[in-house]
Amino acid sequence: MAPKGNYYDTLGVKKNASADEIKKAFRKLARKHHPDAGGDEEKFKDINEAYEVLSDTEKREQYDQYGQYFGGQAPPQGAGGPSGAGWPGRGGNVNVDLGDIFGDIFTGGFGGRTRGPQPHRGRDVQVNLDLSFDAALTGTSAQVQIERAEECSVCKGSGAKPGTSAVTCATCGGSGAVSEGQGMFGFSRPCPRCGGTGKVIEQPCSACRGLGRVVRMKPVTVNVPAGATDGGKLRFKGQGQSGDAGGPAGDLYVVTRIKKHPYFTRDGADVTMDLPITVSEAALGAQITVPTPGGAKVKMKVPAGTQSGKTLRVRGKGAPKLKGSGSGDLRVKVKVVVPEELSDEQRELFEQLAEASTGDIRAHIT
Repeated sequence: MAPKGNYYDTLGVKKNASADEIKKAFRKLARKHHPDAGGDEEKFKDINEAYEVLSDTEKREQYDQYGQYFGGQAPPQGAGGPSGAGWPGRGGNVNVDLGDIFGDIFTGGFGGRTRGPQPHRGRDVQVNLDLSFDAALTGTSAQVQIERAEECSVCKGSGAKPGTSAVTCATCGGSGAVSEGQGMFGFSRPCPRCGGTGKVIEQPCSACRGLGRVVRMKPVTVNVPAGATDGGKLRFKGQGQSGDAGGPAGDLYVVTRIKKHPYFTRDGADVTMDLPITVSEAALGAQITVPTPGGAKVKMKVPAGTQSGKTLRVRGKGAPKLKGSGSGDLRVKVKVVVPEELSDEQRELFEQLAEASTGDIRAHIT
């Protein structure tokens, strides 16, 4: 059987690479492609094969000399060949410390050593929270209901029927792992019968069906900061599902949904409103009173000659800024309202205004 590809390319090193460089490249690739780490098994075999040859001085010299004919395949006539080189195959031995290479990936190590149940972080939970416009501006405290798995009170979390207990798994002997041969290494995998716990529940608790936990609706109080936005997501660390085997709890995410206000709308920290003004206020200018989101009322100047649709800004009177200090602005979009019915006096005044008007406001339209 001939070599599969170029061994130097397989390890990603140059042909003149040192032994340390070859070992370093192998360690890096082995970590990445080891099947127990979710890697590609065939790729891992190729890496092992290449390292078996290049880490051995004699085999490396023969490989460098004979290349694709290394391993017993007949070379071209007169080319000679390695005597007794032997194909490295994928079942040889590599002189490398596996624990050194993989120790920080697998807490249980290799060779069938016990893994046991590993800690797992709890699941994150997301819920929606409806808020009034005013509550989102000022901040509030609210309760949300979440489904949360808690220890079963009947079996005290063991999962076994009261008066019984879990027994040692016969498949893995209590180690929680089973070993499988795989070329030059032995792979240890979670036991399929006990799921890696090393224990089997033969008589499960009827209350939790052997899970050791039951799901209940639980109220959680959350503090919503001032300035919460519609669709915003608030994170409450450690308020999600509890972890397994001592793992940390997940987080709770609260998505705020803001109810509509009769006349205010939000754009981040800025608040917008439409405000009607009279023809005379628009033409002559005026000081008018406008409401603010916080409930107070402020005076706002309408400049003379203000056109319908113009937006006036009242600084610092919008919503509190969720991240940062201060507040946004209140943006007031004015709408000039023309009376639909006129009194005799109003009609007379408008007629006088029409007579006094000069210029053609539509002169630019051809």
